[in-house]
Amino acid sequence: MNYVTLGGVTVGLCILGWDATKWWPGRKQLLKDPAKHAAKLLPWLLSWAYGCLTTLGVAGLIGTASSAVLGLSNWLGDVALVWGVGEQSGQLAARTFIPLSTPGACVVLIGTVVFAACVKKAGDETRGVLKRGCWCGITLGTSAGVAGFAAVPLAQAANWLGDTGYGYVR
Repeated sequence: MNYVTLGGVTVGLCILGWDATKWWPGRKQLLKDPAKHAAKLLPWLLSWAYGCLTTLGVAGLIGTASSAVLGLSNWLGDVALVWGVGEQSGQLAARTFIPLSTPGACVVLIGTVVFAACVKKAGDETRGVLKRGCWCGITLGTSAGVAGFAAVPLAQAANWLGDTGYGYVR
């Protein structure tokens, strides 16, 4: 498992800031039709949750891809911190997490198939939103901040869904 550094968290927060700014409709528009604007945010949030789940001890191709994205994000963020603002690189920003159970990992595999289908079906703009949401989830999923705390209920939900779903099939 790769652990996130402050540079990786910085990359994740940059992605979050970018997409939140692009999504923000303005106060008046948001108050006028909150359901419509929340619906526009939903694909990003779901892809963020999927990206977060891929960092929680998933192995194989999915775990390798997630680790590669996290490693690249750590490197990019560390380089930006050193060259951009003169800070140190490689400082861990990770916290302990709840690993996925075997049925929980099966849920992530099913989620991977659904995510790939969503990316393939989406238009160009939504495709970018989905990919950035996943990338942000990978970088912030195991961070020590608020986003990292979201990993606990996500892992518990995936484990519960897997245990319950596969319990009915057995």
